[in-house]
Amino acid sequence: MFKPFVIVQLRPEDLTSDNEYESLLKYGGLTEDQTYRIRAEQNGLPALNLDDYSGLIVGGSPFDVTSPEYKKSEIQKLLEQQFNDLFEEIIARDYPFLGACSGNGLLGNYLGTPMSRKYAEPVCSRIVEVTEEGKKDPLLDGFPDEIDVMLGHKEACDEVPQNATLLVRGKECPVQMFRVKNNVYATQFHPEGDAEGFILRVDVYANHGYFDPLHAEELKTELAKSYSPHSQEILRRFVTRYQVPQN
Repeated sequence: MFKPFVIVQLRPEDLTSDNEYESLLKYGGLTEDQTYRIRAEQNGLPALNLDDYSGLIVGGSPFDVTSPEYKKSEIQKLLEQQFNDLFEEIIARDYPFLGACSGNGLLGNYLGTPMSRKYAEPVCSRIVEVTEEGKKDPLLDGFPDEIDVMLGHKEACDEVPQNATLLVRGKECPVQMFRVKNNVYATQFHPEGDAEGFILRVDVYANHGYFDPLHAEELKTELAKSYSPHSQEILRRFVTRYQVPQN
């Protein structure tokens, strides 16, 4: 047995939150009792003693850190501050962290990285490139030069965060995966993403600005063909690499 992984979720909708959690379990090779699930969008982050856990995984969200302050809900403002406080400890300790999409944005924002909607991408499957540094990383070792990933976002890092290592780049969105120190990771894409989950997200987020809702059915047809095993392997490797045995 190993210490559980903290899974922090930020999706207000039960359907997408539950599906995301199930996908994180499936592709991470985890069971429910090997995780501590937090629906942070409900009441914020609880106090965490990181020594009790193997690592921390943060999923996606309709929240955007680049939204004007007056448009942010009180819970979003609270979460941004709580994550900034948490990142202080995570980076100081080089604690195992994997942030996907919103987790990527929250980390990039904490690092002072310029962020905007310049590199937004619709809900889709994309081919991205593993960098030379990425090929040396244990989460990507042995991968082909290009891999398929699933994504959909309205904002992104405009550049690689200071003191971070770019691991995966994209043509439409340059910063697709980066690492801070040795153990703090962020992906713009969704390593837990699969066709079933993304088709569900199309239905739920049809009016959230990710795509033209008039093209929803066409989009779902394309997503049904998606396959991203290397992306999902990143999640599995993260879990396997950072499992800490229980005392």
